[in-house]
Amino acid sequence: MKKQWWNDKICYQIYPKSFCDTNGDGIGDLPGIISKLDYLKDLGVDMIWISPMYASPLADQGYDISDYYDIDPRFGTLADMDRLLAEAHKRDMKILMDLVVNHCSDEHEWFRKACEDPEGRYGKFFYLEHTEHPEELCNWRSYFGGSVWEKLPGHEDYYYLHVFHRKQPDLNWENPELREEIYRMINWWLDRGLDGYRLDAIINIKKALPFRSYEADRDDNMVTCTRMLHDAEGIGGFLGEMRDRCFKPHNAFTVGEVFNEKDSELPDFIGDNGFFSSMFDFSATVFGESQLGLHDRRDITPDDYRNCIFAAQKRIEPVGFISNIIENHDEPRGVCRYIPEGEISADSKKVLATVYFLLRGLPWIYQGQEIGMENWKLDSIEQVDDISALDSYKVMLEAGVSEEEALRAVEKYSRDNARTPFQWDGTAQAGFTTGTPWLPVNPNYTELNLEAQKNDPASVFHHYRKLTRLRKSAEYRDTLVYGSFEPYLQDRHNVIAYFRKSDKQTMLVMANYQTEPQTLPLPGNVKKVALNTASEVKTVDKEITMQGYQAVVLELED
Repeated sequence: MKKQWWNDKICYQIYPKSFCDTNGDGIGDLPGIISKLDYLKDLGVDMIWISPMYASPLADQGYDISDYYDIDPRFGTLADMDRLLAEAHKRDMKILMDLVVNHCSDEHEWFRKACEDPEGRYGKFFYLEHTEHPEELCNWRSYFGGSVWEKLPGHEDYYYLHVFHRKQPDLNWENPELREEIYRMINWWLDRGLDGYRLDAIINIKKALPFRSYEADRDDNMVTCTRMLHDAEGIGGFLGEMRDRCFKPHNAFTVGEVFNEKDSELPDFIGDNGFFSSMFDFSATVFGESQLGLHDRRDITPDDYRNCIFAAQKRIEPVGFISNIIENHDEPRGVCRYIPEGEISADSKKVLATVYFLLRGLPWIYQGQEIGMENWKLDSIEQVDDISALDSYKVMLEAGVSEEEALRAVEKYSRDNARTPFQWDGTAQAGFTTGTPWLPVNPNYTELNLEAQKNDPASVFHHYRKLTRLRKSAEYRDTLVYGSFEPYLQDRHNVIAYFRKSDKQTMLVMANYQTEPQTLPLPGNVKKVALNTASEVKTVDKEITMQGYQAVVLELED
């Protein structure tokens, strides 16, 4: 594997609507991000991915873009974006934007012109079907529920495809004119100083054509649209072209949101000449999913989590760098998913942080994760903003699930959990805004906030600072960035342990992932304790006795 400029970076995701509001309108903004750059630099962040800030009606919180060349006024201006790039670069930090090109907004100029003339140039930018018999169209179900086909505004006999929200018409990547427009836009931003992209839902740009129906997977006689991805072939042509036309000439960093990839395709995606620099590991994220609904989803145990991340490490290691996460804007809070119910504490949060952060690959922190932000409690479905969760709630009720059970499932898995405002301090609205926040602040902000944790050296925040400094340290950097990954004690219940090895050094990351103590064997003598989440490290005769929810990082003797 060739070493790249981004291999040793630590990455951070900002959901701008909920990060920091400077004008009191209840919505985070670009000046707010600029005001926190020094905070992020001190945390140890090198690269920042910012979720969409483009002009948008916000039907899907900015992932429905109406103008790729402008910043939405809610977030600021192009001048603010230029200032953010300049201020970040002053601090030797990189800025990534979201690249959302599977679809645009139905308020985009391209779609408006397609509605005016479905057979014209812009009609070919989308998947339009001319039919008087819509029941004969394929039976795919969109990610957000209901048919992927919607009647084209102004026409009784044209339908357009949307695999996400109906206000997000899919772009027709088979059309070279459309691809040229996209590449022009990508290069416009990179020429402006942008350092790279996170590619949203990118695997969906290649459809299985011609459109056809599949066997239904629910009583609605539809099938999830992801079914067609198994039959879609040739996406590499699109992604390779985009890499060569846009990313490679700018030496840009890219990270893909990729699902359903085959092992044989990994070199194409993230090898030395891959389509992307990296891609996210979603192996634990998708664990336990059910086509029946959120109520049927299986909880992930500590052993399940270990097996997911270990399997991902071994399949990726020979190929390239994976991007490691425990949460993002589309998931509930990681501490509420990967720590058993009733065991969430500062200690268990620090253990989870240690385990995922030091895996081989790029560590990503999602805003608020560094202070251990948690899911919020729901009293009513009326509190929910997430369109995906609202559809899931409807599906559960139609399946005969009680309102209470459906609400609890939404509470557990809703994307709103990650979208509540950042909890900066214990003042009104958690210091996020002087106005009314667009989504309520989690009521636990009075106890769980950054300001309180800054003053507590034993806090989750300070532990994340220790992790970033450990990975960047001259003493351990080469091993923790480039070293190999090897599992240890893989069959031991509620233990997550692994080696990071280089030619000159062996590090052991070991976590007791339960409330009860455990005595575990050591594979060799301890040269140095590089990190410890508890008050002491107890070792006797090549054994270590670990407290409940304790993690250690040990340098072993040669």
